[in-house]
Amino acid sequence: MTSSPLLNILHRDADLVAIDKPPGLLVHPTGLDAHAGQSALELLRDQLGERLHPLHRLDKGTSGVLLFARTPQAARHWGLAFEAAEVRKRYVALVRGWPQQEGEIDYALARDPELPSAGQPRVQAVTRYRRLACFEWPFSVDGRHPASRYALMEVVPLTGRRHQIRRHFKHIAHPLVGDTTHGKGAHNRAVAHWLGVQRLWLHASAIELPGGLRVEAACGPEWSGPRWAAC
Repeated sequence: MTSSPLLNILHRDADLVAIDKPPGLLVHPTGLDAHAGQSALELLRDQLGERLHPLHRLDKGTSGVLLFARTPQAARHWGLAFEAAEVRKRYVALVRGWPQQEGEIDYALARDPELPSAGQPRVQAVTRYRRLACFEWPFSVDGRHPASRYALMEVVPLTGRRHQIRRHFKHIAHPLVGDTTHGKGAHNRAVAHWLGVQRLWLHASAIELPGGLRVEAACGPEWSGPRWAAC
């Protein structure tokens, strides 16, 4: 019998525990992905030997800081802070093309990204971004260009809609690399071959709670190396 892998715990106190979620791991069990195996909730519950309450979601493909409450009282308290948009989150993303140096995407989104947008009510969604680095990699995805351009972005969602970052960057024509739903398959395949890693290139790098608690998770080793030389 093989033991389950231990999750990397970034912070633990009487109310909260934060982990560095690896890509490819669900936050909690869901019937939408019946073949996913164990979830972060199950693994951490077994690792700590206690009941836990997820405070927010990360997509299965997204890595980085993930918070759980350790008591029902903490879950209610911090859940309200998330609902009131009092929790600040930062992400790092790799996108196609070279967006502006910085900007804000203020674009209302359909409430449920799993359903067709037509006919759905739209909810306010705002995302700020800052470009950290530009890359021009020596392979062609579009026959008109001998090389392909990508950018590393710092992203701060000011609202918490499902798939907000992924949908917003698709809206401005700079989709996230590795996004099989909102991205471009040819770019996903080309970058996976170039970097030797197939994943959604989105990482939750930091969460800051009201009161000053800040939890950070460094990007994994796949985010660095000689092929990441900036322009």
